[in-house]
Amino acid sequence: MTLYDVPAPAKLNLFLHVVGRRADGYHLLQTAFRFIDLCDTLHFDVRADGVISRATELPGVPEEQDLTLRAAHALQRATGTKQGVQIGLEKRIPQGGGLGGGSSDAASVLIALNKLWNTGLSRRELMELALPLGADVPVFVFGQSAFAQGVGEDLTAVTLPDRAYLVAQPDASVPTPQIFSAPDLTRDSSSITIAVFLASPTSRFGRNDLEPVVYRLYPEVLGASRWLAEQEVLRGTPVRMSGSGACLFAEFSELSEAVLAEAEISAIMRGADKTFSQTHPRFRLVQACTGLAEHPLRNWIAR
Repeated sequence: MTLYDVPAPAKLNLFLHVVGRRADGYHLLQTAFRFIDLCDTLHFDVRADGVISRATELPGVPEEQDLTLRAAHALQRATGTKQGVQIGLEKRIPQGGGLGGGSSDAASVLIALNKLWNTGLSRRELMELALPLGADVPVFVFGQSAFAQGVGEDLTAVTLPDRAYLVAQPDASVPTPQIFSAPDLTRDSSSITIAVFLASPTSRFGRNDLEPVVYRLYPEVLGASRWLAEQEVLRGTPVRMSGSGACLFAEFSELSEAVLAEAEISAIMRGADKTFSQTHPRFRLVQACTGLAEHPLRNWIAR
């Protein structure tokens, strides 16, 4: 048995504007995607009998809904390969956090199996397979920081400055469909150009139009955002929600600043736990991360 270990990085939406809605119900967005070095790890055991299975259960996700299996089946059908695979998954990216963990896992399956099965699809062909799996899946196959439009499939590569991030998940998971179906969601933000974003390509640009809905439905996310913004180590640093939440992030020029913020907030958390304090929110994750210039598997696609 030969196991191949492959990373699947998380993403941040530096901003997210909802600029319209199509007749089929899909929302039209403008956003900027950035990958970070918070990664799931996928394990592949290629097999010759055509069977596709998973080695690890994903709590709350039945096999028919597992994006890793759906991605493998999609590639197998599209190429006619007789090969199969057993897929193991180590989750580090929070579910329901707006960091694209499931989408990233699916994209890494497409990229890795395209190489391991030697099916030879191009990046564009893999992106076409990716879109039916989810609106965020194509950007992970695209493999670069991107300005996205449409439902997320119209991607333009952008160069972003080196940045680090503090990522924090409050004690909540947010289902994306619930947020996009909310009647009070802003759906008419004005469109912007790439040039306007690139004049200030950081998380200080624009806003996340999904935040008001998430904050209304999940007050623990609102409370966590306000609490983080009040901490001295984050003073003056905007705290923004990624995607449809629940994860929050703050941007820093240097990784050392993000590491310091992680250490100080984690220390506050430990102290509050010892005294059973109810004066601050609970977090499932507090982690300093580095922004990536490109997807770790970008060079796995030959053309």
